[in-house]
Amino acid sequence: MSDKTISDGLRERIDTAIALLRKIESEHQPAGLANSFGAEDMVLMDLVCKHAPAIRVFTLDTGRLNAETYDLNQRARDHYGVQVETYFPDAAQVEAFVQERGINSFYESVDNRKSCCHIRKVEPLKRALSDKQAWITGLRREQSPTRTDLGDYEWDEGNGLHKYNPLIEWSHDDVWAYIRAFDVPYNELHDKGYPSIGCAPCTRAITVGEDLRAGRWWWENPESKECGLHVKSA
Repeated sequence: MSDKTISDGLRERIDTAIALLRKIESEHQPAGLANSFGAEDMVLMDLVCKHAPAIRVFTLDTGRLNAETYDLNQRARDHYGVQVETYFPDAAQVEAFVQERGINSFYESVDNRKSCCHIRKVEPLKRALSDKQAWITGLRREQSPTRTDLGDYEWDEGNGLHKYNPLIEWSHDDVWAYIRAFDVPYNELHDKGYPSIGCAPCTRAITVGEDLRAGRWWWENPESKECGLHVKSA
């Protein structure tokens, strides 16, 4: 298919995203795209592979992902013919956490959940970014109350590098219009009511009328629903 099915507004947003990705490719090498295999990240993978191929694609395997996510990982690798760098949590830290607090203790408190996220996501991310000058995410402003003030660029103080959000102004409908127009591979969980993709025990399908992020850590208040990967610098 072609871009003839998309609106002029989305065409402009696509062109803006491509220009930003090419700027990142030119000015910040090496740079990496963080791909959790949700819809936004697959749009970015498509754009990167077509327009800024020097940008590397990496993912964090927490050890608790859905089967559908692993399936898309392989399909995306085959479809685009690229390697997806995979980073795992430190086994000793995972073992210690589970022995001390329990395999599903993240349901018991926000502290436990954030500790689990830190071990399974934040520490692997630091290793993934240790050799990079910039990283790219699929964050969008409308996704969450914690993301309303984000722009398309910020300095990531915690990791000491540039951070870009090329889809920050895109809507949910923009993302899916792009996926359909360009036949982008996507996670089958989206067809099962999952607008947001995370770890299996911490993500559920949503019902009609619920917020797009309602299925992430649904037992917590919306204001706490971040894992530590995207803490905005002061």
